[in-house]
Amino acid sequence: MEKQKIYLETTLFNHYFDDDRGLAHESTVMLFKEIAVEKYEAFTSDYVVDELRKAPADKYQKMMGLLNEYSITVLGMSDEAEKLADLYVADGIMPQRYRTDGLHIAIATVNDLDMIISMNFQHIVRRKTKLATGNINALNGYRAIEIFNPMEVVENENNH
Repeated sequence: MEKQKIYLETTLFNHYFDDDRGLAHESTVMLFKEIAVEKYEAFTSDYVVDELRKAPADKYQKMMGLLNEYSITVLGMSDEAEKLADLYVADGIMPQRYRTDGLHIAIATVNDLDMIISMNFQHIVRRKTKLATGNINALNGYRAIEIFNPMEVVENENNH
């Protein structure tokens, strides 16, 4: 079976180092371990890197280190993704001020990835977002992309 291609949204890089987040932290670290053993092919984007730059310098360096440590491919920004994100905003799926959240979904979509993994429950990991972006994607010649949080995808003693 072909490895699934996953997009790691900004929140995962934060949760990897925030060990006071319980299961969310543990599941995020487990996801990175599954990437290390090549269960998934992992991607992120320049949109994520831009968001990570807002962190304190020492944390930023640690988060950027994960890219090399886990061989995560960084996708460049694209006009195609920008246009798709604008459609999400125009359709009311994402508020304009959170357009970057739409850009995460759009860049994963235009690069034909299988799923987005995120801990952003406000705008990304929501039923409404999954359904509405799937509809917009289909209307524009793309397939719907699956959106999950790490707890839903990692293998642990409770969910295999």
